[in-house]
Amino acid sequence: MVGRSKGGISLGKLVLIAVLLAGCNRRQAPGYRTDVVTRGPVSEVVNATGGVSAIMTVNVGSQVSGIVDRLYVDFNSVVKKAQLLASLDPRLFQAQLEKAEASLASAKANVEKAQAAYNDSVRIALRQRELRQQGLISQAELDTAVASGDQNAAALSAAKASVLQAKADRDMAATNLAFTRIASPIDGIVVSRSVDVGQTVAAAFQAPTLFLIANDLTKMQILANIDEADVDKVHAGLEAKFTVDAYPGETFSGIIRDVRQAPTTIQNVVTYPAVIDAPNPDRKLRQGMTASVTITTARKDDALRVPNAALRWTPEDAALQETMPQRQGVPPHARTASAASRGARDGAKQAGRAARVYKVENGRPVPVLVRVGFSDGQRTELIEGLADGDRMIVGGGESRGSAQSARRRGPF
Repeated sequence: MVGRSKGGISLGKLVLIAVLLAGCNRRQAPGYRTDVVTRGPVSEVVNATGGVSAIMTVNVGSQVSGIVDRLYVDFNSVVKKAQLLASLDPRLFQAQLEKAEASLASAKANVEKAQAAYNDSVRIALRQRELRQQGLISQAELDTAVASGDQNAAALSAAKASVLQAKADRDMAATNLAFTRIASPIDGIVVSRSVDVGQTVAAAFQAPTLFLIANDLTKMQILANIDEADVDKVHAGLEAKFTVDAYPGETFSGIIRDVRQAPTTIQNVVTYPAVIDAPNPDRKLRQGMTASVTITTARKDDALRVPNAALRWTPEDAALQETMPQRQGVPPHARTASAASRGARDGAKQAGRAARVYKVENGRPVPVLVRVGFSDGQRTELIEGLADGDRMIVGGGESRGSAQSARRRGPF
């Protein structure tokens, strides 16, 4: 039959197969996605998380053990300083006070008894001296009378000391009785209550917490955990914005009061707490909420900006990366926004950090060495190297990552 080869395959099919194979082996010209250098605001932002708490909270406990007799406040109760919060069963402490008062009365009686004995011994010693002067008694009898007087004087001093000890025991018993009435140490609001009526409070080794009182819930604070890489950028006086999950569409603001020196290490991650004062006039913020904090550490309203994608893009052809000489001690790329923002630390002679972007000339990427400053995560400040409106490659083409993926996948 005409049009078929000896193997039974038509000539047209052979041509089609040859064309497909040639198309698989032919490399398509890469297409590049570009973006332009723009002018606008750029901010350096530090992100952190922290817990919301009242500026001052007091744990109210009990100095003595006993059974809770009455509760006078509950959750969210507004209290004043010295206001009664709860009371323990006072009967045992009242009995101890009465016992201490009885011991004090007995000690005072012993003082009177010792005083009488001492006075009698003084009289006897005086009479014995007169008799000794007349020669009617021996010196030994006089010495015995004087020694008896000294012993009675010592007994009187001991009795008076027993009175002081009894007074101290009485005062301690009275104080323990007063501790059964638990009062508020500050003006504020009861955040939590940990006991109920009839519950036994044991204060043997430490004072148990009965109430947690916050001083003023219209003024809150946030302890934000600042990463050690960003702690040098954060200082007192900076404004902080934060959100909480309870109000997803609302942004709250505060001022950093202090950055504490004490580090916190969790799984080898070191953070430093920054104290942020946050007004809370509507009392929307509650104790224990988790806040997502954003701190703007630097800002320029009119700066040249390059997309961070342009700083990350790298061509496949290694020869292109050697087109421009690298400066000694300066890396060829600022591969990330954080690396770009730390450029000022690497050299004091010239601001910013060296980075490399690529422009398209005659269909091929051409490297351009630039200097960049801080970044907001999407765009980075451009210090020098390009002008407003210049276009850079931000994607597409055959970067090293895409070429390696293509080789792994094969021609199909």
